[in-house]
Amino acid sequence: MIWYVYVARCRDDTLYTGITTNIQRRELEHNINNKLGAKSVRSKRPIKIVYYETFSNQSEAHKREVDIKSWKRSYKLRLIGENPGVTRKFKFRKI
Repeated sequence: MIWYVYVARCRDDTLYTGITTNIQRRELEHNINNKLGAKSVRSKRPIKIVYYETFSNQSEAHKREVDIKSWKRSYKLRLIGENPGVTRKFKFRKI
């Protein structure tokens, strides 16, 4: 199973870092009005995933998530900026 660590940009320009096994579904969960999205971004909808990395297991993905969450905003923006086409690797679709 592939695991994703992602960075999402919120409506208020804050950045949210998370982990999932289905990146398209997770973006939808954050954006629809239900209890599946993270509480911290519910008032900041819509969100858009602007960066992601893939991992072969949950443990490695979680380590990277914790690492990125500890970074300053400027480091996260640099990471996103160095990979401008990352979200074009797949097309989001309604599920």
